[in-house]
Amino acid sequence: MAEQALAFAPAARRYWRAAFAGASFLVVLLVGSVAVLLVRGLGIWGINAPVGWGFDIVNFVWWIGIAHAGTLISAILLLLRQNWRSGVHRLAETMTIVAIGCAALFPLLHLGRPWLFYWLLPYPNTMGTWPQFRSPLVWDFFAILTYGLVSLVFWYLGLLPDLAVLRDEARLRRSRIAWCLLALGWRGSARQWEAHRSACWLLAAVATPLVVSVHSVVSFDFAVSVVPGWHSTIFPPYFVAGAIFSGLAMLLLITVPLRALLKLEERITESQLDTMARVLLASGLVVTYGYFAEIFFAWYGGSRYEQYALANRLLGPYAPLGWALMAANVIAIQALWFGAVRRRPWVLFTVALAVSAGMWLERFLIVVGSLHRDYLPASWGIYRPTLWDWATLLGAAGWFAWLMLVLVRFLPVIPFPETRSGPRPAATTEDDPERAAAGTRLYGLAAVFTAPEQLMEAARRAGAEGYRRADAFSPAPVDGLLQALGGRPVRLSPAMFAGGVLGAAGGFLLQFWTSVIDMPLAAGGQPAASWQAFVPVTFECAVLGAAIGALAALAAATGLPQPHHAVFAIPGFERASRDRFFFLIEACDERFDSARTCSFLGELGALEVHEVRD
Repeated sequence: MAEQALAFAPAARRYWRAAFAGASFLVVLLVGSVAVLLVRGLGIWGINAPVGWGFDIVNFVWWIGIAHAGTLISAILLLLRQNWRSGVHRLAETMTIVAIGCAALFPLLHLGRPWLFYWLLPYPNTMGTWPQFRSPLVWDFFAILTYGLVSLVFWYLGLLPDLAVLRDEARLRRSRIAWCLLALGWRGSARQWEAHRSACWLLAAVATPLVVSVHSVVSFDFAVSVVPGWHSTIFPPYFVAGAIFSGLAMLLLITVPLRALLKLEERITESQLDTMARVLLASGLVVTYGYFAEIFFAWYGGSRYEQYALANRLLGPYAPLGWALMAANVIAIQALWFGAVRRRPWVLFTVALAVSAGMWLERFLIVVGSLHRDYLPASWGIYRPTLWDWATLLGAAGWFAWLMLVLVRFLPVIPFPETRSGPRPAATTEDDPERAAAGTRLYGLAAVFTAPEQLMEAARRAGAEGYRRADAFSPAPVDGLLQALGGRPVRLSPAMFAGGVLGAAGGFLLQFWTSVIDMPLAAGGQPAASWQAFVPVTFECAVLGAAIGALAALAAATGLPQPHHAVFAIPGFERASRDRFFFLIEACDERFDSARTCSFLGELGALEVHEVRD
């Protein structure tokens, strides 16, 4: 199964090349449309005086919702210890990283002069001005930056053991060096697995509220305004539910074709698809509740402007889009009540496609439907997207597909530790003279086992014999192994908490200094020290600081990055990332004696015992 995550079958490779060619064409279309935009300006888009936000912001909100769902799905399933996570979490996390790249493109283009994006950064510039920290647009910048970095770290940490597999199986020297640098010297030691598992769990714990906060902040771009149809307190939870809904739909659009092409039916089962469809139905019902709640609040609130804005969506110039939205997001998902639909992958794919289109239409109606008719009828207008709007939309979709195809082609779809079986290593010590010609200083003795139970027994018996400088290496985490070795528990939470406190303090003080002391501005009649407006950025900085603290603690606990280690010279050690278990007793141990220790390891039932030289 694992080899299918690395190499496509010939038939799948042909489909991949065809899809890659189509995605590459769309990427060229995107590059061309962006080049024209930079030369001619924003006027090539259909935006006008009443509708200053068009496809650019519609696409931004749509992509950012998809991006939020990926990490949220993976993090929540990890925290809840859901078994069906194993088949889809890598795709969900990869989808997050790629979708963030697509989402970040549109605010930059919307600036008109994207090369000046750094003006959003809080730095002492020559004019002595600072970003306006009471603006949701600035909150957006901090929220998306924090979310992108945390999601990238979460994704990369999960990839570390897989990168070690790719390093150990690389045939070419340059490929091995590249994968070695990316794997940071991962060895699969008991302490590394313990720290890795703790770091992933803690990052999942902070990523879950971060996702909720980020899409809530995105909704504030609309909710804090006085535009009819936007000024609503329901927008934050409504946007979060919509993000999960659209993200799940996109995940299904990716999972179903890859499952068929890579023959992953054993790893992504019909039962998992059924569970994903149930969650899609549940999130769709929450979104449906939001639609009816919006209708109720407009009626019960008695505001004729809100009532007109709602009626305009269903009866005005964009009414066909409004009814198509309801058909896709409300009616189509009702088919998921039936098990026969949930267990048919391509029927499920069709429903997910309808939902993705429906959620894009929802964002279009929220943005354009409220802007094109405001309080003053004399300023009403119609937004008509131009050829360049459509080119940018299709190009961004191609960019998303292109990146997904590249990552899926060269990185494993299913994490190797979850497969526990795979191809034999491509390179061995015999055909690697440099590894065979290791140093001459005796580092220790290493025993090779075939099962984790043997490794645990070796750790227990070595401890009973009085050995204190021992280590163990495995292709997957072994519960209780670090304790059996006598190692101290890995605690990352204190460093994470300290990083969070420092991040929160730094974020709050930055905003207080710029808004109250250095450049006080009157905004909306509020006092300069309106601390409530500082909460979003403070929270984002706290999460970012916590993630940095966790990474620093992880590096200190595991010794990573460490591209070279003596154990890499053990003959056949590349199989420690696949199907072999290595137990090492270091020569610096007080009880170490070469002959006696070698005999002891042989008594444990080891396949082989090797000298380790550094």
